[in-house]
Amino acid sequence: MRVIDFRDASCRHCYKCVRHCEVKAISVVNEQAHIMKDHCINCGHCLEVCPQNAKTFASDMERVKGYLRQGMKTVISIAPSYLGVLEYDRPGQVVDALKRLGFYEVRETAEGAALVTREYARLLEEGKMENIITTCCPSVNDLIEKYYPSLVTMMAPVVSPMVAHGRLIKSIYGEEVKVVFLGPCIAKKEEAIGDERVRGAIDAILTFEEITKWWRAEGIDIHQCDDQPVGNPSPEVNQLYPLSGGVIQSVLADTSEDSYYKVHIDGLKNCMELFEELKMGEISKCFFEVNVCEGGCIKGPASDKWQQSLIRAKMDIERQVKHREKAQGIDGSAVLLYKEFTDRQVVDRQPDDKEMQAVLHAMGKYTREDELNCGACGYATCRAKAVAVFQKKAEIGMCLPYALAQAESMSNIVMDVTPSMIMIIGKDMRIRECNKKAMEMLGVSREEALERYIFEFIDDKDIAEVLRTKKQMIHKKINLETVKLKVVETIIYIDSLESVLVTYQDITKEEKAKEQHYNLKIETVEMAQKVIDKQMMVAQEIAGLLGETTAETKVTLSKLRDSILFEEDE
Repeated sequence: MRVIDFRDASCRHCYKCVRHCEVKAISVVNEQAHIMKDHCINCGHCLEVCPQNAKTFASDMERVKGYLRQGMKTVISIAPSYLGVLEYDRPGQVVDALKRLGFYEVRETAEGAALVTREYARLLEEGKMENIITTCCPSVNDLIEKYYPSLVTMMAPVVSPMVAHGRLIKSIYGEEVKVVFLGPCIAKKEEAIGDERVRGAIDAILTFEEITKWWRAEGIDIHQCDDQPVGNPSPEVNQLYPLSGGVIQSVLADTSEDSYYKVHIDGLKNCMELFEELKMGEISKCFFEVNVCEGGCIKGPASDKWQQSLIRAKMDIERQVKHREKAQGIDGSAVLLYKEFTDRQVVDRQPDDKEMQAVLHAMGKYTREDELNCGACGYATCRAKAVAVFQKKAEIGMCLPYALAQAESMSNIVMDVTPSMIMIIGKDMRIRECNKKAMEMLGVSREEALERYIFEFIDDKDIAEVLRTKKQMIHKKINLETVKLKVVETIIYIDSLESVLVTYQDITKEEKAKEQHYNLKIETVEMAQKVIDKQMMVAQEIAGLLGETTAETKVTLSKLRDSILFEEDE
C-alpha cells in the first residue's frame, strides 16, 4: 500500500519536499519526485510543505461508504484530538454528525489508550527495560525500525491505542463489525492496512479533513446537530494522549513510584537527535514519550485545519478533560496488546572513493571549494547529494549552482560563436550587454562597452525609433558608415527590460561579391553590345545586297544581352 504519492502534473521540481524530508525518502527521476515506500515513515511533512499540493494520500472514503451502503455494522473509533481540531459547540454534536452518516456507534480511541497506559505502567513497575520508548506513533516506530534498528529493544512491545481500541471494539460487538479509525494521522493508514502484525484490528482509516468534506457534501451542519454521548466509559486522563506529554500524564495517574526518568519529545528532528544519543549508550532508565508531529497528534498532517494554533488546540483539549484520574470501567482483559518490533533497516549501497569522485566531477565539483553545500537540492552537502545521485535517488540537474553554471556556459558559448553582432541597449542608449562579435565591431572590451553609449559608435536613429514606438524592426539592410560595414539590422523591444535587442548580420563580403558580380555582368553586356553593333553593321550591308531585313536578328541578339544582365534579378 502506498499511503502518500505525487501527482505528476503538479510536481514542479522545486525540491521543497526533499529538503523537508528528514529521512530522504523522496527520489527524483526525470525531474519528477517519487515516494520511496521502503524508506518512507509516512510522517506527512511533504504534504504540508508542498507549494503545488502535488502530494496525495490514499483514501478509504469509498470503502467506508460501501460498508454503510451494504448495511454493515460500522463503529467509529475517534481520536481524542477531535476535541481540539474539529469545530463544534458541544463535543456530542460530533457524535450525532457521525451517526447521521450512518455509523452504528462512536467510541473514543482514548478508550484503547487506557489499555496501552496500563501496559506502560506495568513495564515501568517491572523495571526490566534499560529505556522505554513509547510506540503510539507509527511514524516513530517506522523511524526506529528502518533507521535506528539498534534501539528496537528499547521500544515498548505494545500496540498503539488505535490497534488496542480496534481489538477492544471487535471483542465487544463481534469480529464481523467494521471498525473505522478517525483521526489526524496519515501514518495510521500504513499501520492499519500495511502492517501484518496488527492487520485486522482496523478496517479503514478516515482523516478529520476527509470527514469534514463528507459532512459538507451531505449538507450536515455540525452546529445544528444534537448533543449525543459517546458509546464508551470515560477514558479520563487518557484523553490527553494527543498532547505532547499526555502519555506521561496518563502513566503517572495509573502507576505507583518507579525508577524511570520521564521526558516527552516531539518533532521529527528532536526524535532523531534523541535516537542518536541513545545509540551512544550513555542514557539509561528513562521513559521517552515520542511523537514526530510537533506538539503531538493535534498537529497531525491530516487535520481539518492545518493552520490552527497549537496553543489554542491544546487549551481546548485540556479545558474539556476535567478529570485527570486513571480510567475506570474499561475491561481489556480479552484484548491482545503485545507487539514485537523488528529490525527493518534500510540499506543502500554506498559509493567508494572512485565512484564518489566520478559523481562529484559530473556535478562540476572538482575541488572542496566547488562544494558549496547550499542545500538548494534538498541535501545538506554536495557529497550527500552525490551519494543520492549514485543511489539513483537524485539527479545531477537538481544542483542549482550546477544548472545555472551549465545554462550560463551554454548561453555564453552560443553568444560567442554566433557570427552576428548582438547587443542589448537600454532606454538611455547605454550598452547593457554585448557578445564577442559586437565587441570586435566596436573595437572595445566588454567592460568598456558597458560603460559607453551606442551613439558613440554607430548611428542610433533606428534604435531610438524602436525604443520610442516599441515596434520591432526586422531584416533591414543598412550601412554602418562608422565601422564600414553593411549589415542586416533587426531590433526587437524587450518590455520587461525596457531595452532593445539589436542584432547586426554582417553582409559586407556578400554585398561586395554581389557588386563585383554585377560589375562583371555590366562589362560583359558592354562587350556584347559592341559585338551586336558590329554584327548589325555587317548584317545590314549583307541584307541591303540581298534585299532582306535585319530586325529579327537584332531582336534575338538583344534578348541574349538582356538575359546576361538580368539573370540574377528574377
